[in-house]
Amino acid sequence: MKIPSIASILEGAAKNHQALWQYILQAEFLDSGVPAEDIIARVENTYQVMKSAVRSGLKEHSRSLSGLTGGDAYKYYQRIQEGGSVLSDFNAKAIAYAIATNEQNASMGVIVAAPTAGASGILPGVLIAAQEEFGYLDDDIVHSLIVASGIGAVIATRATVSGAAGGCQAECGSAAAMAAGALAHLLGGSDVQTVNAAALALKNSLGLACDPVAGLVEVPCVKRNGVYASMAISAADMALAGITSVIPPDEVIDAMFQIGSMMPSCIRETAEGGLAVTPTGLEAKKRIFGIKDKE
Repeated sequence: MKIPSIASILEGAAKNHQALWQYILQAEFLDSGVPAEDIIARVENTYQVMKSAVRSGLKEHSRSLSGLTGGDAYKYYQRIQEGGSVLSDFNAKAIAYAIATNEQNASMGVIVAAPTAGASGILPGVLIAAQEEFGYLDDDIVHSLIVASGIGAVIATRATVSGAAGGCQAECGSAAAMAAGALAHLLGGSDVQTVNAAALALKNSLGLACDPVAGLVEVPCVKRNGVYASMAISAADMALAGITSVIPPDEVIDAMFQIGSMMPSCIRETAEGGLAVTPTGLEAKKRIFGIKDKE
């Protein structure tokens, strides 16, 4: 699905007297030819995969092959269950579920790339926690996922969702924008509030490096998913209060793409800069790949 702009979604939905999800669903049908009911069925199945990934990722002994990650979602979820988190249950669960999903990705489990594997925890983390906290039906979540897909489609069309092309702002930033917009829509926000939530999340991700330790999508990716799930909630909450992004959503997306193109390659998923080349990061790489120091 190729949608040229957030503005076109707002204009099209208003012109056709449709909810955002209905307009985006129609755009997907016109692009792919897949009937609307089949698209909805696919999204319903996608959501079940997301929930399964969270359940698997919350297990205590879920570890990646590298040993770099695993078990943190379990630790954090236990803190929530014991009443130790200083955050609301909703916010804390979103973090735990986001980490759980990304730990599943790191341990070669089944996840949904939303929009990428490295950022796969943010959208499901926020929406699954919201459903548990506020009692939404699966149908409500499906509609919000369709809204998220429309936001993601615009970002992919105007810019990129690739860490190699645009840094982690294009991955976790895009996922946070999708999650913030989806949550604002789910909570009854207006169309304008929904897209402003996405803009607020994305513009606060600008310049985020993609610097995976040892070239693996684990450190800092897993915990970054948790933090950005929380940021998506913050962006949605601000938008629902009537706070707007001074820079329109489409211009924020364009700025992200410009910044990504200006980033040096060492911080665009090459593992040649940032956290990947810290002493600890380099030692981890040596251990994982059996690299020995030159004598």
